[in-house]
Amino acid sequence: MKKKSIIFINSLVIMIAFSMFTNSCTKKDDNNNNNPIPTGQLPVLTTSAVSNITNTAAACGGNITSQGASTVTARGVCWNTVQNPTTANGHTSDSSGTGSFTSSITGLTANTLYYVRAYATNGAGTAYGNSVSFTTIGNPGGQPCPGIPTVAYGGQTYNTVQIGTQCWFKENLNIGARIDGSQPQLDNGIIEKYCYNDSTAYCDKYGGLYNWSEMLSLCPSGWHAPSDSDWTKLTDFLGGVTMAGGKMKETGTVHWVSPNYGATNESGFTALPSGTRDYNGQFHYGLFVAYFGSTTPYDVSQAWYRSINNTGASINRAYGVGKSAGLSVRCVKN
Repeated sequence: MKKKSIIFINSLVIMIAFSMFTNSCTKKDDNNNNNPIPTGQLPVLTTSAVSNITNTAAACGGNITSQGASTVTARGVCWNTVQNPTTANGHTSDSSGTGSFTSSITGLTANTLYYVRAYATNGAGTAYGNSVSFTTIGNPGGQPCPGIPTVAYGGQTYNTVQIGTQCWFKENLNIGARIDGSQPQLDNGIIEKYCYNDSTAYCDKYGGLYNWSEMLSLCPSGWHAPSDSDWTKLTDFLGGVTMAGGKMKETGTVHWVSPNYGATNESGFTALPSGTRDYNGQFHYGLFVAYFGSTTPYDVSQAWYRSINNTGASINRAYGVGKSAGLSVRCVKN
């Protein structure tokens, strides 16, 4: 009987020990898998500026400065037409880890406002960077300005094009009495224009050329000749000076001399190679370069202007031709 009691007691001790062991293991697993991870363990990141905006695509990215509680296993950008997009909306997947990255956003709708945020995911969850907004460009060829598809002025009808928040004439101004390139344009109350090579046919295709003082009051009521800041706003919207020229040029070689490199005319601006009349009365670069004047002076004798040529997609900002030079003029809505 004593022997049986000892066996019973030993068995009871073993069962109690086993129960304590299994309970201990269960508690350890609960700590690892079920308890919430303290706040502050998500990744830390920012969203980059949006660039390379077209009618259906853009580029954006982010910079992950801290991985948080564990390794970043997914990262990219997400976007939507309402604020604070998440990965439940359109998103990219761009590898893993910390540091800077760039994503290509595709499948967008033309002339539409989007919001985008960078995201990063680790074991604790998904964190988002700051929200950035951008507007896609209108379809190739551009869209007319809402409610103002055309403007009748000086016997001509000009089409309009909406580019970002700006409304522009789609053609160069062609108004005034033609004078020869050898003559100065005077502040005499009469609108005067130069035509490239003193040919009216050039004005009919490419518009007139006007000096700085002539262009100041050249546009119709409610419109104005662009300032330097107007041009900068336009080229910034089109992705910057390195690519804006291509998005502004008419495509093909009907008016431009080959190769007309980089021309897409995605903006609908439809720049044509009107050339220029220099301060000595000579004409240059017709069919090769588009020159556009601005109302902003650089100094007493020169003003800022823009130029686009047939061999690149960039647009040049400069001031070297002098206020007496003849340049093309576009009008922008007040």
